[in-house]
Amino acid sequence: MERKTLAWHESLELHELTAFNSIGLMKLKTGINQIQDRSLKNIYQTTIREMEKSLKELLQFYPYAPKPGVSSEFRVDSSFYAGDLLAFLKTAVRNYSIAITETATPQLRKILINQLNTAILAHERIYNYMSQNDLYPSYDMNELLQNDIDLAQKALSM
Repeated sequence: MERKTLAWHESLELHELTAFNSIGLMKLKTGINQIQDRSLKNIYQTTIREMEKSLKELLQFYPYAPKPGVSSEFRVDSSFYAGDLLAFLKTAVRNYSIAITETATPQLRKILINQLNTAILAHERIYNYMSQNDLYPSYDMNELLQNDIDLAQKALSM
């Protein structure tokens, strides 16, 4: 039996990937003009094209997310920087967690655990900032998904 909607958990993963890729694409497009090395610039251009393709593919699934949302205004200032920091810290938490499982040296393990805890607290700090400033509608799936669509379209149009 083929489903007509995405499950909630896969909609959330779709949200995470779309938001992360949109911010990354915006950073690449902003930074490419600063690059002088032709080879590196070519890598950036290829990566930009690939990320644009990926975002367009992901956006195709938004109509199938549970209860797609109503349009909301896109913020280009604090929300971009806060979202970038949130994505970075979320990735940092994952990376530290993985690194700890690969660490055999007790002294290094202790440092990585301390750094993981610091990253967790930093993630909480930026999440709370975003939540308190209406930049991350955690409990409103419709608005959350619409923000992703707006962010991806902004990144694609740059």
